[in-house]
Amino acid sequence: MSIVLKTDNLSKSFGGVKAVHNANINVEERKLKAVIGPNGAGKTTFYNVLTGYFSATSGEVYFMDRNITKMPIHEIVKLGICRTFQINTLFIGATVFENVRIASQIKNGGSYKILSSRRSLKNVNDKTWATLDKVGLKDKAKSFANELSYGDQRSLEVGIALAGEPKILLLDEPTAGMSDGETKRIASLIRELTNDITVVLVEHDVELVMSISDSISVMNQGEIIAEGTPEEIRKNELVKKAYLGERKN
Repeated sequence: MSIVLKTDNLSKSFGGVKAVHNANINVEERKLKAVIGPNGAGKTTFYNVLTGYFSATSGEVYFMDRNITKMPIHEIVKLGICRTFQINTLFIGATVFENVRIASQIKNGGSYKILSSRRSLKNVNDKTWATLDKVGLKDKAKSFANELSYGDQRSLEVGIALAGEPKILLLDEPTAGMSDGETKRIASLIRELTNDITVVLVEHDVELVMSISDSISVMNQGEIIAEGTPEEIRKNELVKKAYLGERKN
């Protein structure tokens, strides 16, 4: 299986604080890679450097063997790298359908010029319906984003990201604040996404991560201290001491 995304000793410092230090990660095509660690481990900062929101202090990021370390955000997105955030970033005053359609229009032309072509508009609408069906929101297409439950809002954010037709999707704590039922539904959706694209997941719910991930990287104090399958991570003594605790599984 080919490597889609990798880093080489990636580091990010803020003054004298090393938020990310010599982090190395390999993400395989159409696999689900999870990144876990205690609060303050550097996970979100790591994401921000991977996706161009923060510049790296040192080290490199490669996407499909292309060095993207110094590439601006809009160029990174064009390559097919999309992400979500811990806080919902929705057009609250727009409908569910409009939220996804706007993202699809941007992907297919970058402006509302697409409205001048009936064929182009039909293509965008068809893709929007397909995306809503995939994230389970087709029956709520006419609802406004602020009318959705929190879980559905998170699903909508995933739908908006998918409308950008990513090759790899980075999700930042998508189940935070969800009920058990909502968590199970979005976990199933995330797992299903790997049929078509590569997924990287930062998540605080360790048991969820263990149940859906192909491989896991563990961060602590800005460093990746372990990497392996869920079973390997469960048994890793260093991970137990740093994060999981001495739980018996």
